[in-house]
Amino acid sequence: MKLLIVEDDCALNRGIALSLKPEQVLQAGTLAEARTCLDEDVDLVILDINLPDGSGLDLCREIREKSQVPIIILTANDMEVDIVTGLETGADDYITKPFSLMVLRARVNAVLRRKSSQTGVFLWKNFSFDFENMEYLVDGVEQDLSRTEQKLLKLMVFNRGRTLTRSQLIEKIWSDGAEFVEENALSVAMKRLRKKLPGAPIRTVYGIGYIWEQ
Repeated sequence: MKLLIVEDDCALNRGIALSLKPEQVLQAGTLAEARTCLDEDVDLVILDINLPDGSGLDLCREIREKSQVPIIILTANDMEVDIVTGLETGADDYITKPFSLMVLRARVNAVLRRKSSQTGVFLWKNFSFDFENMEYLVDGVEQDLSRTEQKLLKLMVFNRGRTLTRSQLIEKIWSDGAEFVEENALSVAMKRLRKKLPGAPIRTVYGIGYIWEQ
């Protein structure tokens, strides 16, 4: 996942970038630098309104005219006019300075989750799963998942944070003949899925089942 930070305060820009690790981050301090960065595809923009060469609201408007990439605007001193204008221009969220980097990270995650649910595409770190079109990307490279692996992945992602028992997974994946599934079929499917999705936060809950920890 690639994120763009547009902030002229160098220390704050660096701090935001560090808080967003391990995501890939592009950094800009001016509108001109930001426009150059936007020649690349980015997944989210963190945009300060007050920049040395103009207003971030103008860039927000430009981005929204040609893209639906999520935008979080940064404003100073809780300026209601800037907040309202930013949201009306197309920003997805805002945060006022000074702010906690932990809170900003949480806002970023929340915006990405909302955007994923709206588009039907699940985005997290270097993963992009389009369940509707059956396209599964890791670092931008498409992975060939079997129908069983697709069903298993969808169950894990849609129930992230919740432990799914082995029996629940077997019944949903092999609904037409769960009673005839070999005992190790789920373990084999999970092993193959993990191999194709290195780094996926799927943890084995021993004696119970699996959980997508996020």
